[in-house]
Amino acid sequence: MTTTTERPAARSAAAHAARPAKVRGREQRSPLATVLSHLALITASLIALFPVVYIAYISLGPDDMDYLHPGQILGKATLSNYTTVLNDTDFFSWFGNSVIVAGGTTVVGVMLAASTGYAVSRMRFAGHKQLMWTLLVTQMFPIAVLIVPMYYILSSLQLLDSYFGLILVYSGTTVPYCAWLLKGYFDTIPVEIDEAGRVDGLSPFGTFWRLILPLARPGLAVAAFYSFLTAWAEVAFASTFMLSDTKYTFAVGLQSFVSEHDAQRNLMAATAVLALVPAFLLALFGQKYVIRGLRI
Repeated sequence: MTTTTERPAARSAAAHAARPAKVRGREQRSPLATVLSHLALITASLIALFPVVYIAYISLGPDDMDYLHPGQILGKATLSNYTTVLNDTDFFSWFGNSVIVAGGTTVVGVMLAASTGYAVSRMRFAGHKQLMWTLLVTQMFPIAVLIVPMYYILSSLQLLDSYFGLILVYSGTTVPYCAWLLKGYFDTIPVEIDEAGRVDGLSPFGTFWRLILPLARPGLAVAAFYSFLTAWAEVAFASTFMLSDTKYTFAVGLQSFVSEHDAQRNLMAATAVLALVPAFLLALFGQKYVIRGLRI
């Protein structure tokens, strides 16, 4: 009896010992790794948010020297800086100019980048690889090197102090990155869709416009968001190529608060917070497409 009962027990023990141990999958992390990753993300978020929160806090100080004593702002916080900016400055002129330049850069830049990325992704013409590498090399030049030749070109074309000239300059800086981005996105779209469009009688442009672009909306959203922010917050080109006060963008308008002997940093902070609102709203309403595009 004892021998018979011991044999099944021995067999179950041997089977348990032979059973392979659980192996943690690639996507499964240990609790320590999860905690550390969350701490790293929280720290990075706080570092990214601190300048924005600090500028918003400084904008509540009524005096232009309150930034030297930020601890005293809380007791006398006011929205008077925002009232002054909206009523006594060219805020709405700056806003309209920024919308024109940033919107034009977004439309022109995304169209050029999308057509370039699609052509390189689908067509094998002579020098298509060299074209993309050339676009990448153009990103290596600093703005200080580009200002002088661009100024000469715009002056020769009589495009200085014009919205269209500034839009072309910004498009030239955004297209290389966006073309690489969209080229990678177009590569993920099956070529059979292009073949189906040709079977239905669509031209290459018709296939691109009616079939490919609707499928590439997440990638287009990322490219549009990048182009808009580049034009919205840029200072060097705008302050050099826009000569009239009536055509200043937000970034250049902020410089009007700085004189030779004084700097109204409270008004600068309030204007910066107001300028942040459109970009924030764009990111808020377009985050679904932006996140999907970044995951590709």
